[in-house]
Amino acid sequence: MTSAYEWIKYLHIAIGCVALAGFWSAGLARKGSPLHRRAGQAFLLAMTGILVTGVPMAWHKWQDGHPVTAAFLGYLLVITATGVWTSWRAVRDKRDVVHYTGPVYVALAVLSLLSGAAILALGLKVGAPLLSGFSSIGLFVGADLLHKRWRRDRLAQRPRWWLIEHYTAMLGNGIATHVAFLGIGLPRLLPAIDGAALHYAAWFGPLIVAVGAKLWFDRRWKPAAAPTNAVRASA
Repeated sequence: MTSAYEWIKYLHIAIGCVALAGFWSAGLARKGSPLHRRAGQAFLLAMTGILVTGVPMAWHKWQDGHPVTAAFLGYLLVITATGVWTSWRAVRDKRDVVHYTGPVYVALAVLSLLSGAAILALGLKVGAPLLSGFSSIGLFVGADLLHKRWRRDRLAQRPRWWLIEHYTAMLGNGIATHVAFLGIGLPRLLPAIDGAALHYAAWFGPLIVAVGAKLWFDRRWKPAAAPTNAVRASA
């Protein structure tokens, strides 16, 4: 008989497939188009489902005598929840930076920072480079969100600040989706290709690609500099 945990795991996998499809549908669609918005909404709803099903899975690992795995899953839930929340609220609160950086924003920032520090300490304790390296995401995200909260007046002055916040968070969501697929799902589907190389490429490959995409998007949406002639004329 299939256990409750198995049903939750299968549901988690199914929702993950929907999230993966939604991510690429939104990413490849014309920005601002109805398809982009609908696919993005479907993706965020699927990510919410992943969070809901991920909690009992982490708890099961803890109860089953795998505290390190449970702690890492809990950490992934924190940074994923942060990305889902900020990518959604950045669009909803694009005219109100104060509301965007409210109590939930601060709570997620603190949780990301603390969970990143905890995973770093755990990784060093058990000698797991994967944990230690991946802790940098929580540490960076938490510190970055707190910095923006303290200087939200400057954040509000940035042209299209909400758009930058949105696509940055969505790239973070993409990391979580692809890490889960490449690092957990793919080796089970194709056991023959599993190995150390795939293991590290699956966990750090999406991170490297997302950083590159972030730099490209930042350059694309960078505010245009004022023309030299116009500056001289106003002098």
